[in-house]
Amino acid sequence: MTVASEFEQANKSYVDQFTKGSLPLPPARKVAVVVCMDARIDPAAALGLTEGDAHVIRNAGGRATDALRSVIISQRLLGTREIVVIHHTDCGMLTFTDEGLRKIVEDETGQNVDHFAFLPFNDLEKSVKDDVEFFKKNPLVLDVPVTGYIYDVKTGKITQV
Repeated sequence: MTVASEFEQANKSYVDQFTKGSLPLPPARKVAVVVCMDARIDPAAALGLTEGDAHVIRNAGGRATDALRSVIISQRLLGTREIVVIHHTDCGMLTFTDEGLRKIVEDETGQNVDHFAFLPFNDLEKSVKDDVEFFKKNPLVLDVPVTGYIYDVKTGKITQV
């Protein structure tokens, strides 16, 4: 059985208990959370969110530049008025360079991906600060509170940067 098949089975149970079909489209707490895609992070559990509370935008490293399109839509069309950036300890983005990953991809596929910026970092706290500043200074982003955190994958604790 594939994982997708397992998802289909789990969804049948979910549908039987589903009661949130009437939630409004805009998030109730008017916040967009930009967080890493790391499977060890459950943003809803860690932040006390339930369905309908927030836009949770996930990508490798929780990077602001990758999230910009979604943040613009979230703000301009769906009314979010705060941004929270969350990076985390033991992040895979700390383990490689753009050049190294480009070489791996080219060696394995024959394709040149020099035009990709994979956005790794070597300083976790600085990466959060950089992404917070990216949102604060970007003319496409509304002037709203932007707060950055580091999530500790060993304890589940968030610490403001």
